[in-house]
Amino acid sequence: MPQKKYYHHIQIGQRFPLTIKRLGINGEGIGYYKRTIVFVPGALPSEVIVAEVTAIAPRYVNAKIHRLRQASPQRVQPKDSDYYGKVGGIELEHLNYAGQLAFKVDVIKQALEKFKPQGYKHYRLPETIGMTTPYAYRNKAQFQVRRHNGHVAAGLYQPHSHRLIDLKTFSTQRPATMKVIRQVVQLLEELAVPIYDEQHNSGIVKTLVVRESFSTGQLQLTFITNSQKLPRKHQLISQIQTKLPQVTSIMQNINPGRQSLIWGKQTIKLAGTETITETLNGVTFKLSAQAFFQLNPQQTAKMYQLVQHALQLAPDETLVDAYCGVGTIGLSLAHTAKEVWGMDTVSEAITDAQKNAALNHISNAHYQVGKAEVLLPQWLKTGFKPDALVVDPPRTGLAKPLRDAILISRPKKFVYISCNPSTLARDLVQLTKIYQVDYIQSIDMFPQTARVEAVVRLVRKK
Repeated sequence: MPQKKYYHHIQIGQRFPLTIKRLGINGEGIGYYKRTIVFVPGALPSEVIVAEVTAIAPRYVNAKIHRLRQASPQRVQPKDSDYYGKVGGIELEHLNYAGQLAFKVDVIKQALEKFKPQGYKHYRLPETIGMTTPYAYRNKAQFQVRRHNGHVAAGLYQPHSHRLIDLKTFSTQRPATMKVIRQVVQLLEELAVPIYDEQHNSGIVKTLVVRESFSTGQLQLTFITNSQKLPRKHQLISQIQTKLPQVTSIMQNINPGRQSLIWGKQTIKLAGTETITETLNGVTFKLSAQAFFQLNPQQTAKMYQLVQHALQLAPDETLVDAYCGVGTIGLSLAHTAKEVWGMDTVSEAITDAQKNAALNHISNAHYQVGKAEVLLPQWLKTGFKPDALVVDPPRTGLAKPLRDAILISRPKKFVYISCNPSTLARDLVQLTKIYQVDYIQSIDMFPQTARVEAVVRLVRKK
């Protein structure tokens, strides 16, 4: 029987009173108008608003706040008021921090209620582990560069558009990263360096990427360019070295043409070192320009301590670190295990993981390029049997062949790090055939956003 549609009586531009019931997975307010679900960015639970319809879809409508009739006591003035609602990364800045932490438990509950993995009503969901100061945590800025009103601008695009918002400040970024961005923008303008024009596919400088090491204070600056040429390169480097001495690595990545991907394949050193050094829980990492590293090292250190506590590895136990990246998790745990075996599809990440193991004199960690869902079954066929497993998959969650391999190998200790409650809950439907969920501990890696990370401890059923 076809599902009834109740949206036919609603039109774009229509206004109506709406009470917000809860927040959705993207942090948007949710209400109901004549049995039709309405999504309203920027609205909070218990608020009464006048909603104005902006888009109509088959099963829901989108709206904006035309007028706020009754505000939530948890509503606060966004710190980035000039940019709030115009760029991503601060979509919950209007909600006080206690409300943000509660939301991040609720969004996990919503996912569990949707997929209903075995025993989900009885899972322990402790309070989200937050930050003392939930600002100035992002150690990396990746800003597009364009000309705007005759000046060089650097910032983020408005959602679903290519309209660049020039960010003079951004409170979730580390101050040092913003200082470098703004100083380099000024130098690009003073030296008249050609800026990329997307419409005509002309000009040179497309993107600025700045990464800061929390432990050393070193900064790495990468120019992503439309060609190998970088006009006024020597003056630019000289000025950066004079005015920004903490920038110890200046790199150039070449990404020609109109690309949806930010990074190109070729990266060359312009000045300084090719890497910067970061330390996390006593383990040192050399970070190249394209190496993946968590954006919030302060919370990452806490998260890895949670993983160590959840696994409780013994000296004779072998750990598999799936989706290992540059080895951050496995190398943090190597001192507690007999061996660590890691895999990742990005060959450069595996090279970095091997270098990081050598840098820290860790000889019991082994890394291989490949998909976890391919390599783990191959390893199992040779008689390899891991005692423990940690997975930290992308937002798409675990590939089905990997879930199958986990259920075959049945490691007795298993921790799932999730950055997407929906795919976590989906994966748990299959995993809970063999494992029971001890707890799902949420941790706020990205304050002011709707994103949540979770450390899940799974215990093999007897």
